[in-house]
Amino acid sequence: MRLTRGTALVAAASLALVGIAGTATAAPSVPSAAEDAAGGRIDRAAVQKALDDVVALGAQGVQVRLTDGRQQLTARAGTAERGSSRPVPLNGRYRVGSITKTFVSVVVLQLVGEGKAELDQPISHHLPGLLPDGDRITVRMLLQHTSGLHDYTTDLFADLADFQTLRWRTWQPSELVALSTAKPLDFEPGSRWSYSNTNYVVLGELIAKLTGRPYGDAVERRVLKPLGLRDTSVPGTRVDIPGPHAHGYLRYAPDEFTDATRLNPSMAHAAGEMISTTADTDRFVAALLGGELLKPALLAEMLRTSELSPDYGLGVERVDVPCGQVAHGHSGGIPGYSSMMISSGDTRKRLELSVTTGPDLRGQPDEALRVLLTEVFC
Repeated sequence: MRLTRGTALVAAASLALVGIAGTATAAPSVPSAAEDAAGGRIDRAAVQKALDDVVALGAQGVQVRLTDGRQQLTARAGTAERGSSRPVPLNGRYRVGSITKTFVSVVVLQLVGEGKAELDQPISHHLPGLLPDGDRITVRMLLQHTSGLHDYTTDLFADLADFQTLRWRTWQPSELVALSTAKPLDFEPGSRWSYSNTNYVVLGELIAKLTGRPYGDAVERRVLKPLGLRDTSVPGTRVDIPGPHAHGYLRYAPDEFTDATRLNPSMAHAAGEMISTTADTDRFVAALLGGELLKPALLAEMLRTSELSPDYGLGVERVDVPCGQVAHGHSGGIPGYSSMMISSGDTRKRLELSVTTGPDLRGQPDEALRVLLTEVFC
């Protein structure tokens, strides 16, 4: 989920500029930066300086996991909460925002592989009446953000008062879709690309229709349990983040901010409600690109881009990273949190990042992110 307007996390916009990537074999978890492999090539001091620079720009805290072959390093900067000296917990949980979309895409593609849906089938075939233009919008268009559906998050929270009231509300998926369909299509389906959270709310409903259970149940059964992702969850309407975690803040103006850690994530649904850790997202992206979750033909469909969508496949982003490499993955943003998971095609080089946004966030940490990517991919 990427909220726009004042609600959009400033850091999320920056993360989206860098892109993301993902691929296979997972390295063993490492609990602290001090335990990276001796003699490894990742420069720990450069990584730490980059994280410190992100905090200097006003982020509350940041944690990162970097993998280069057998070397894995974790690092952190900032504090877990405003007014506290408690450090950001290494491998602490955080809201992953739109990284949720990659999990959802995996389930949809698995269902396609089982013959329960087709990529180029109109969504109205399975969800008649949900979308006024459902007979012209295909499953592929939803996955790839070429449907033309208006992004319902654009005006979700007009100001801080709106957020303070609506953060506790339980939203039904149909209500989120209705916010979108109350406005005309942004463009003719299949004619352009434009990121819209509405697409994945609809896909969550598709999964529910095809499986007879909420989409989160399918994510848990098909992805989380097989991969052993015990610190990853689909919270539904639960407002708390379980386990160790840092607090994130939402800022509308210099003197208008709030602790956004606790909220009802039904506002994001299948577009961005999930909670995870750097270790779990590392395991996920490695397994995905390593072929553990999808058959080769479906993984190829997922990663394939097009003239309309040169940087986005089916629930994954394609990014040219430093030193001429290509990576895949996803970034995410939800009030209080920005995140990234990225991997090289051979899965040897991976990066997972969580930024907890602070009330004083100013500027965008592009240079710090460039340093981190360079350390991994060059």
